[in-house]
Order: sequence, then C-alpha cells, then structure tokens
Amino acid sequence: MVTVSLDDISVGSTVRVRDVAGGDAVAIRLLEMGVTPGVEIRLVGKAPFGDPLELELRGYRLSIRRQEAARVAIGDR
Repeated sequence: MVTVSLDDISVGSTVRVRDVAGGDAVAIRLLEMGVTPGVEIRLVGKAPFGDPLELELRGYRLSIRRQEAARVAIGDR
C-alpha cells in the first residue's frame, strides 16, 4: 500500500489526517498544533519552491515546513 503524505497534495485539496509519523519533538509539536488523526486539512497555499505550506484546519491557518508535512499520512475526506 502506498502512503500519501500532506506534502504530496495540490493547493485547494482537502484531506483527512490518518497518522503523524515518529515520536520525536517534531511529531509531538504537530500533534500539539492540532494535526491529529481524523482532522480535515485544506492546503491553502505553497510558498515559492514549495516550502513552507499554508494549511487550514480547525478554523485557523498554520504554516509548516515541507519536511514536516511529509510526516503526515493522509486519506480522502
């Protein structure tokens, strides 16, 4: 099974988080910011060269690095 991550989607797409990989400080920070399994996320925009990504989730906007987005496994809405 191929795992699709948050850094693979197109601007305007809405997806649901399946998992956040790792148990390190970066994964914990993503979870603390609301990137948790089951939450819907919309990719609002990408900066030039694709980094960082601007996300909309839980009624607010969040910018994260592409390498952080790669840790977030996603599924369809």
